[in-house]
Amino acid sequence: MPEGHVLHRLAGALDEHFAGRTVQVTSPQGRFADSAALLDGQPLLGAEAYGKHLFVDFEPGIVHIHLGLIGKLRIHPLAPPVGVVRLRIADDSTAADLHGPQHCALITRAERDAAVAPLGPDPIRADADPEVAWQRIHRSGRSIGALLMDQKITAGVGNIYRAEVLFRQRIRPDRPGKLLRRASWEAIWTDLVVLMAAGVRDGRIDTVRPEDAPEVTGRAPRDDPHGGEVYVYRRAGQPCLVCGSPVRSGTLEGRNLYWCANCQRRG
Repeated sequence: MPEGHVLHRLAGALDEHFAGRTVQVTSPQGRFADSAALLDGQPLLGAEAYGKHLFVDFEPGIVHIHLGLIGKLRIHPLAPPVGVVRLRIADDSTAADLHGPQHCALITRAERDAAVAPLGPDPIRADADPEVAWQRIHRSGRSIGALLMDQKITAGVGNIYRAEVLFRQRIRPDRPGKLLRRASWEAIWTDLVVLMAAGVRDGRIDTVRPEDAPEVTGRAPRDDPHGGEVYVYRRAGQPCLVCGSPVRSGTLEGRNLYWCANCQRRG
């Protein structure tokens, strides 16, 4: 499932190509055909992301998209649809094709507000309030590793950012939220804001500090289809880039977890 920075990049790309312009809206697959007919020939007012949710605004309503595990939204030069396309937004030169989303529906503005109301603050958004997350974290007996993945705590944070920010702050992932110090939470949040904003800018997740980069340490760059230089994510059994201890892995609430037991001792 894509992490939050991917949705923010998609919202920015939709704005860049279509905002303020009259567009053609179709559903080649047919499952969104009735709603598409209401939007076809209307101007696209704008797009925004909140956590892992994407909202595309038209005067008749808002298209609410959640990509889920296999969904893709591809923006490309105009050409005939390829594969199963739930939704197409297009002008004379560019098309945005939605494939395999978990959710795609035309909703009202009130329904949009209801969809985001349960979500925690999104570190990429300027209106995010980390105090909301802290109030939920410091009352919880769940581990900080689990809490960071809970979209009601921090919207948009996924498995990679969870593993990496805890490593960078040297915090054990099994530390109960109610035992986490406020200063530790503030450091986690500040780091997430920086890392996730960089993900939006660069289109990849890089979490390794300059002093640990391949060109400085002489190690080989990461060879992984996910891309990006990371400390522990998907590096189980490999030496920690800081201390050399084997990176550990396990599962936490059904999701893979990666950490360095030597470096992550805080808590």
